[in-house]
This record gives sequence, C-alpha cells and structure tokens, in this order.
Amino acid sequence: AATKRGAHLAMSLERLERAVAEFDVSYAIAEAAARYGYVRPHLHEGTGIDIRDGRHPMVERALAAGEFVPNDVMLSSDDEQIVVLTGPNMAGKSTYLRMAAVIVLMAQAGCYVPASSASIGVTDRIFTRVGAGDDLTSGQSTFMVEMIETSAILHNATGRSLLILDEIGRGTSTYDGMAIARAVVEFIHNRPDAAARSLFATHYHELVELASFLPRVRNCNV
Repeated sequence: AATKRGAHLAMSLERLERAVAEFDVSYAIAEAAARYGYVRPHLHEGTGIDIRDGRHPMVERALAAGEFVPNDVMLSSDDEQIVVLTGPNMAGKSTYLRMAAVIVLMAQAGCYVPASSASIGVTDRIFTRVGAGDDLTSGQSTFMVEMIETSAILHNATGRSLLILDEIGRGTSTYDGMAIARAVVEFIHNRPDAAARSLFATHYHELVELASFLPRVRNCNV
C-alpha cells in the first residue's frame, strides 16, 4: 500500500511540475511580448512569408532602445522563392538571416514575434548552414563540413522548408566556391518537388546575375 501511495504521489508531483513549467513558459512569452512590443503572427497554409519591420529578439536587447534597424522579409515558393543577399562585412547579412529564422520559429511555437506584422506559411523544418568550423577528430576540413551539411539540406528540404544559407562555398578557392554557390541556388530553384523558401547570403556578387534568368530569384543588398 505504501508503494502504491508513493507512486501516486510521484505521478501527482510530476503533473504539478509539468503544469507549473507550462505556466512559466507561457507567462515568460506573454511578458516579453508586452514589454518589447511583439505582435501576434498570422499562420496560414500557403507558402508565403511576409514579415514587416522584423527585429532579432536577442540582438535588439543588446543595443540601446531604437538602435536596431528593422527589416522586412518577403518569401514565397511561387514568386520570391530565393533571396540572394549581398553586402559588405559587418553590414548585417547574418543578423538578417537569423532574424528571419527566429521569427518563423517563434511563430510556430505559439509566441508573439518582434515585428510590426507577420504572416507566415506553415513551415515543416528550418535548415541552416551558417558559420565556419572543422572536425579534426574525424578528418573533416572546414570545406568538407560545409559540403556535408549543404548536401543534407538539399536532400531533405521540401517546398515548406525554410533554408538559411550563409556564404556557401567560402571554404575553398574563389572560382570553385562561386561555382558551388551558383549550383546550390540553381538546384533549389529548379527542383519542382522542393521549391524551398531560401535566404542566401554571399560575397560572390556575380550571383546577382541569376535573377536575370531564374524567375523566382530576387536580389537584395545590405
């Protein structure tokens, strides 16, 4: 009997802990939304992503009030599918990419989002290829790690995925890297079963030419 009472008490405590945890998360989300001016996103079954005056929730907290420059994000599998983003170092390309991914993730987690408005098509997965790093213990160079991750993204993305690609091809020579970057953009654009919405930041300014003959590629500059 004592064992049964102990098991029942443990189950009751577990349910109480789960309820308190859910309340704590919900309260924190609501408090952040009220304190920092977040808005309720509109989720829909289409593929469009329309974020107006989006902000990165962490970066803006590290800056003085009003210093973060908000930006719009507009993507759609049947129109503005791929944004090729260029600009100098320290201009904010990576922050823009991460901002878009975080807002989409927050919206689907049930959070209000840092923007003036946000309409977001349901997204099955967010794939990212950002940063640079090697895996010396496995004998993988920075370039090899980048290619393995990029390959995994291209094989698993669907038309409802969001791809965040930051400077693909930088781990090798200029001309090889540019060829790889171009091939990745063309593959994403021309694959009918997986026209994933993509943000593609690059220093290869030659890639802006893709918008002249790939109809769903758009050029943006920071």
